[in-house]
Amino acid sequence: MNSSGWLLRSVQSFGRGLHLTGQETAATPEAALAAVPGNTKGRSTRERLNAIMKRKEEAFSPRLLRRILTELQSVVDVQVSEVEGGRRARALALWYAGATPAQRLDIWLLMSEQFAPKSEKIQAARDHYEACLGTAEEGQAEIRLRQAFVSPRTRLLKRFSVFAEGMRFLVDLRAELLPRLKTDKRLIALDAELENLFSTWFDVAFLELRRISWDSPASLIEKLIKYEAVHAIKGWSDVKNRLDSDRRCYGFFHPRLPDEPLIFVEVALTDELSQAITPLLDESAAASDLDRATTAIFYSISNTQPGLRGVSFGDSLIKRVVETLLAEFPRLKTFATLSPIPGFRSWLSHNAGSMLSDMGDKERHLLGNALAQSAPTAAAFLAAAEHLAQLDEKSPVRQMLLRCVAHYLGRQLDEGRPLDAVARFHLSNGARVERLNWGGDLSAKGLKQSYGLMVNYQYDLKRLDKYRDQLAQGKIPVSSKVQALYI
Repeated sequence: MNSSGWLLRSVQSFGRGLHLTGQETAATPEAALAAVPGNTKGRSTRERLNAIMKRKEEAFSPRLLRRILTELQSVVDVQVSEVEGGRRARALALWYAGATPAQRLDIWLLMSEQFAPKSEKIQAARDHYEACLGTAEEGQAEIRLRQAFVSPRTRLLKRFSVFAEGMRFLVDLRAELLPRLKTDKRLIALDAELENLFSTWFDVAFLELRRISWDSPASLIEKLIKYEAVHAIKGWSDVKNRLDSDRRCYGFFHPRLPDEPLIFVEVALTDELSQAITPLLDESAAASDLDRATTAIFYSISNTQPGLRGVSFGDSLIKRVVETLLAEFPRLKTFATLSPIPGFRSWLSHNAGSMLSDMGDKERHLLGNALAQSAPTAAAFLAAAEHLAQLDEKSPVRQMLLRCVAHYLGRQLDEGRPLDAVARFHLSNGARVERLNWGGDLSAKGLKQSYGLMVNYQYDLKRLDKYRDQLAQGKIPVSSKVQALYI
């Protein structure tokens, strides 16, 4: 029997020894993981591997934990080839698919704690490098120091990437791992290692930009429905409308996940800057005349893989899509988004009082009259803001809401970065806050997030670097129309 066959049988036997029930193997990720004890003050795997007795909250006894560690070590055995290591990794992945959340946590802890770089090797390499500085041996000493920092954990994860389903396995593993980081700091090293590897493996140089159309495979279109994160797709007629002749949809794909868009963007081709989402999603509306299209509206951008958090390809996606659109439609002059403002309502609920205190006397008087108060209070203002249908264009409540959202988008920074998550994404890619749109999204979600307000971020291709530099200096790029709304 070859070694990979032996390993598979060994792991399968090991799995049976754990007495996994059908109910346990079906349990997965976030809901089940939430029930796993935090165990942040529990024993480390080092302590457990040297122990005899199992503690109640630990999934594996010390004996079984040692067996798992042996299996993991066999994957990175320097005596076996990469192909054989990949086969062993695949056997472990097959067992892992049936493990309970608590058991998976123990696997992660082993990967994180038992495959770290050797501190003594790093120290020796650092001492050697410092001794060689300024000599002919400096280059070789630097190479040795770099190699010392390559952990067995890196080699272990690379072996899992060898087999065909390995990349999918690792991305899903990290997606399950991420919710545990806040409560279990022992997993930080494993997460950092995965993020670092993914940043290389999913570099945009290795990604393919593909158009997704109504002629694409049904399985791919189903994934658009599943992964759409901004404006939920209601069904097949809805998605068909979003893939109509006056629309474009593009996604980035990786060769190891060929049928899985990593991120995708939905684009409407129009003759003006869109100010509301409803007309764009109206299934009964006629398609726009492409001969008159001068504007590309990016109205939805969705990341699809939680396990790739921290790996950025949104900037490159927009650039590549702009280049592709210009090649097909040279008349396009304006590239902008129609974006939600997801953090605005929550922010305003905590900051309405300070915004009111910054108002001028005349504006405060007008708002007070509208609220039937001599001095407008935050509670009264927020209550009036709920009645959007009653707020006409000249309403002091409406004007104050617009002033507040202009302040939120144009002046609120958190450690030098825009406070709003969507603003942070677009502004860091070189866009600027162009226009605020009253009643842009009157859906339940839009009202809950931002009182129905939406914003256009504009990508001026000649000023992307200028706006990035401006943001880096702590000043958010904002159009004069939005600046005029500041209190």
